[in-house]
Amino acid sequence: MPDIASQQEPPGDDALMQAWVAGDAAAFETLYRRHRDRLYRFLVRQLRNGALADEVFQDIWQRVIAARAGWTPDALFTTWLYRIAHNRLADHWRAAQHRPPPPEDADLRTARIVDPDSPERRLSEFEQRRQLQLALETLPPEQREVVLLRLEQELTLEEIGEITGVGRETVKSRLRYAMDKLRVLLNP
Repeated sequence: MPDIASQQEPPGDDALMQAWVAGDAAAFETLYRRHRDRLYRFLVRQLRNGALADEVFQDIWQRVIAARAGWTPDALFTTWLYRIAHNRLADHWRAAQHRPPPPEDADLRTARIVDPDSPERRLSEFEQRRQLQLALETLPPEQREVVLLRLEQELTLEEIGEITGVGRETVKSRLRYAMDKLRVLLNP
């Protein structure tokens, strides 16, 4: 059997999962490389704490590894992965009983980001990002999660529904209300 991760045309996630379940370790490495950055950004946005995001990120991949034998191609790999992430985040919030505030040094961290553009442009972009981040933080958790999954992860409404455990229309409603709130907050 040829090594599926080394074929010319990149294989799909489902094919990689099937190869990994069959014992092809390179298939997992390809899946990990393909999804790690977007998943990590999603976690950092949700948790607003890099160290905690690192911990949850590792836990999610450990759960993926532990659950691989039971994986079936009923849903897309991304849907399955983000469902695991959603459940892990729900476990975290349930245990914490509240959403933690942003890190005390969040502004310092943001200020240390090197940008080759002019100081004026850098300030403008920083202000826009900061305004968006502040606006996102005002959204209820369910709406923020839907916005991040839709805009950053580019998932469909159906995929978001599978991940969050709600119907397509509920996802659509949450997204609409969130976008309306963001428009008002960002365009006073």
